[in-house]
Amino acid sequence: MAAEEDVKQRQIIENRARNISHNVRCTECGSQSIEDSQADVAILLRKLIRDEIKAGKSDKEIYKKLEDEYGETVLYAPKFDLQTAGIWLSPVIVGGIAAGIWAYQKHRQRTNVHIMALNLVRGVPLTPREKETMLEILTPPPPPRKWWWPGQ
Repeated sequence: MAAEEDVKQRQIIENRARNISHNVRCTECGSQSIEDSQADVAILLRKLIRDEIKAGKSDKEIYKKLEDEYGETVLYAPKFDLQTAGIWLSPVIVGGIAAGIWAYQKHRQRTNVHIMALNLVRGVPLTPREKETMLEILTPPPPPRKWWWPGQ
C-alpha cells in the first residue's frame, strides 16, 4: 500500500510540475515553455519547480518566486494592470477613433455644403453674371457612376 501511495504522490507532483512548466516561458528560447524546451535554463527551472512542490509550496508561491527571480515576462499570463489594459485596449480605441472620423467624413459628404452656400448667397444682391458663376461653382457634381451597380 505504501508503494502505491508513493506512486500516486509522485504522479501528483509530476502533473503539478508539468502544469506549471507549461505556463512558464523559457528565458533562453522565448517562444517555448520550459516544458517543451531542452535549454539548460529550462531544465534547471523544471527541477526548481519540482523541488518547490516537494517543499510544499503552492502554485501561486512558485509563480511568484519565478516572477521575482526572472521578471514578469517569464510567465505566459502576465498580471492584468492598468498598463496591460492600455496595451490590450489601444487597438480598440484607435479603431473606434478611426471609425468615428470615417463616419464624420461620410456625414459631411452627405450634408450638401453647396446647398448651404447657395442659401447664404441668395440674400446678397449679385449681377446675373455673378449668379451664373456662383451656380456653376456651387452646384454639386453628379454622383460618380458605380461600375458594379446594374442599370447605370
